[in-house]
Formats: sequence, C-alpha cells, structure tokens
Amino acid sequence: QLVESGGGWVQTGGSLTLSCEASGGRFNLLDMAWFRQAPGKEREFVAAIRYRDAKKTYADSVKGRFTLSRDVAAKTLSLQMDNLKPEDTATYYCASRWGTTTGSPSGPYTEWGQGTQVTVSS
Repeated sequence: QLVESGGGWVQTGGSLTLSCEASGGRFNLLDMAWFRQAPGKEREFVAAIRYRDAKKTYADSVKGRFTLSRDVAAKTLSLQMDNLKPEDTATYYCASRWGTTTGSPSGPYTEWGQGTQVTVSS
C-alpha cells in the first residue's frame, strides 16, 4: 500500500515536498515513481528511481526543479518540488513495482497511491 502526503496550495515560485510511505516489506526491491494528472488531461510521468542502483529519471518538464529521494529505512519516497509553476497543478500519484532490469522508468507500475493535490497559483 502506498500513501501520499504533502500536497497543498502554493504560489508560483514556491516549494512543496511530497512524501509516499510504503507499507509491507522489501521496499529496497521496488522501483518507484511519481506521476501526475491535471483535470482533463492524461496522467503523465514525473520522476522515477530504480531499485538496483538508485538511478533517477525525470520528465523534461520538471528537470532541474524537482528532486527525488528515497529513505529505505523509513520506506518513504519523497519529491522535493521547487520553483513551482501553475502548469504543475495536478493530482500527484506515487507508484511502485517490483524492481526490473529492463522496465521503463515511465511504466508500467502495479501499485498506486490515492493521490495528493498540488495547486500552484499565478
């Protein structure tokens, strides 16, 4: 089970940190990712971290502004979001899958959280 937290409202240029807490064992064997979905739009990939070497991948739209981190002991995935823009407004979802050697960072994933809302005002 994945539970997100940390969403909220912020002005353009502000920052937020999202957290995703995983229950169950073997967190260190999971590939994990963040996705987002804005109203009327399809869900899009934001960032991912690979279990076996902690390699991080970011969507071009967030590169340089968002930072992904993982705390294995706490079973938590975090997304630090800086210099937020109105176009970052969306519901953000945490996702996981058993780690693979060939899987794409953008999916597919098997487990999903319920989402947390991020609103950036102009």
